[in-house]
Amino acid sequence: MLFEHIVASAKNAHVLSVTQKEGSKPRPLPLNTVDLMKVCSSQLKIGPHYAMQLAERLYIHGHISYPRTESTVYPEHFDLVGTLKIQRNSSLWGDYVDSLLQKGIQPPKKGHDAGDHPPITPMDLVQPNDVGADEWRVYEYICRHFIATVSPDSKFYKTKVMIDIGGETFKASGKRIISPGFTLIMPWLSQKDEQISDFKDKTSYPVGDVTLHEGKTSPPDYLTEAELISLMEKHGIGTDASIAVHINNICVRNYVRLDANTRTLIPTHLGIALVNGYHKIDPDLVLPTVRSHIEKQIDSIARGVATFDDVVQHSLENFLRKFEYFIANIAKMDQLFEASFTPLASTGGSSLKTKCGLCKRYMRFIPMKPSRLYCPTCEETYNLPQNG
Repeated sequence: MLFEHIVASAKNAHVLSVTQKEGSKPRPLPLNTVDLMKVCSSQLKIGPHYAMQLAERLYIHGHISYPRTESTVYPEHFDLVGTLKIQRNSSLWGDYVDSLLQKGIQPPKKGHDAGDHPPITPMDLVQPNDVGADEWRVYEYICRHFIATVSPDSKFYKTKVMIDIGGETFKASGKRIISPGFTLIMPWLSQKDEQISDFKDKTSYPVGDVTLHEGKTSPPDYLTEAELISLMEKHGIGTDASIAVHINNICVRNYVRLDANTRTLIPTHLGIALVNGYHKIDPDLVLPTVRSHIEKQIDSIARGVATFDDVVQHSLENFLRKFEYFIANIAKMDQLFEASFTPLASTGGSSLKTKCGLCKRYMRFIPMKPSRLYCPTCEETYNLPQNG
């Protein structure tokens, strides 16, 4: 290629600039319900519905604070030091807590104050054998997260080098960790040194091998539970108390299938047909705007902008009109389902039900000899053993 030829034909690489500056990876905000559910799914491989059940058990036994909260900021007079001291006898992070108390804690970063409950916080010291295995994993994360919120940021030096080769400009960057900070207590978030040669500003270096790597973009994968939770939060679908229930419902109703290894949600034929049907009749019923609008109306009641009666009356009238319109156009939904699924009545009414291996529709049993199975969709016939 021309670009590769131009660079390869150059004899020297000229360093245009070398800049170094200190950077930091900030410690996490205090923990709320949505973030706990996302972490449990993506890192612990625990679904949000089960994760909230575990958190509620820990709360009932006094091990953590109330687990349903939207707030990511502590009240002004919250006893952070006293809460941290409870953890100094932990067999896993007690030494880190002691060191942190001696050096002095950092104030938690200011997040969102929803006016409900404080962020999720450990309230008691629990050892691994004190609770069940899954409860311990959730408790351990809550503890580590809390300790991280009062720990120093992770700091590093970042080097950026701009280089000219044959008239083309290239950038190289490196990173050197100065202080790991909070990543000592959350090691899965630790950063690694990114080595880079010691380039000198305004200096030339001989060009060695030149290689051009080809790549291609890939289509997006199915949504994970954590990604869906983020999108639900963004679009105002559900609350900290209901998001896990909504996700569990679409799994139980077979609208999606959960891959337990990757925690991805794979739409089923039923879910796709249902969504397409709603889109054909009234897209508002399946787009995130309707639920978001309801949540905003409820919030307006809390803020005193609207009255309860007005919001209820407006919502009932709106959804009554949508219901009547949906019923009037239900035939569109029937058409989609008929195209995706075989009605049982059309299979011949026999108790013998089997699906075609090609189209996955139910086949028709033909009892007349020679008895056989017939797929009206693929027009394929499968002979059955006779007199057996």
